[in-house]
Amino acid sequence: MQLLQIDWNPIKSIDLGFFELHFYSLMWIIAFVLGFYITKRIWKNENQTSDTLDSLFIYSVLGIMIGARLGHVIFYQPELFKEDFFSIFLPFSFKDGIRFTGFAGLASHGAAIGMIISMYLFNKRVLKKTVLWMLDRIVIATALGAVFVRIGNFINSEIVGTKTDSVFGVVFKQNGENFARHPAQLYEAFCYIFVFLVLFYFYWKTNKAKQEGFLFGLFLVFLWTIRFFIEFVKEAQVEGRDDYVWFMNTGQVLSVPFILIGLYFMFVYKPKKAME
Repeated sequence: MQLLQIDWNPIKSIDLGFFELHFYSLMWIIAFVLGFYITKRIWKNENQTSDTLDSLFIYSVLGIMIGARLGHVIFYQPELFKEDFFSIFLPFSFKDGIRFTGFAGLASHGAAIGMIISMYLFNKRVLKKTVLWMLDRIVIATALGAVFVRIGNFINSEIVGTKTDSVFGVVFKQNGENFARHPAQLYEAFCYIFVFLVLFYFYWKTNKAKQEGFLFGLFLVFLWTIRFFIEFVKEAQVEGRDDYVWFMNTGQVLSVPFILIGLYFMFVYKPKKAME
């Protein structure tokens, strides 16, 4: 039964004449804009100034993008350090001539690490609260942003799922295929909407925001548990990494520490002093 199965072969960009707008890039822009709007509401609720919000946006964009790029290279494509070093930081490949590629590899695990580091630096230099106070609030916007990043992956026909006869199967024509795969990107996007709504509810409707580290831990547990299980219907991003450790691929192995850290902050962690 394949009533809902679709052939997926959309255009990836719009030529504006002076500029080619890629939908994947547009999804990142939407993610950051919506994240900024949500954080602005939270900032107002917390009586923080707009000056610190502007600085937060810059730190967030740089931390997430640099972390995502380095995470991809370190975890999935380390050969670039030797074979095409400058392509790590520039949207060009310098191997066999100069060729524009865009930033073709961005890893969510690296983005998470980059976000944590950037929030540490932002808090130390600008806000002067605690890192966990920052992370408890920034993860709400981050969860929603992740939805649009995965939609961008779907538009690009990348990070595809395994073969399936399911009614939800998608034939990724852009990849030259004539068989259906799980739309793993859409599975993740839908689940991340749930993560966002849960975090949004806990922040605005409960006192959990006062429990330092709880919302950050909840984000880690939900997001990476979802990622862990969806990896079972996702093609390994690096050939031969589908059984990287025991039954787990690279994405699952990298998700386990985040889940454990999240559980620690939800149920074990006790702040040394009261929140400012």
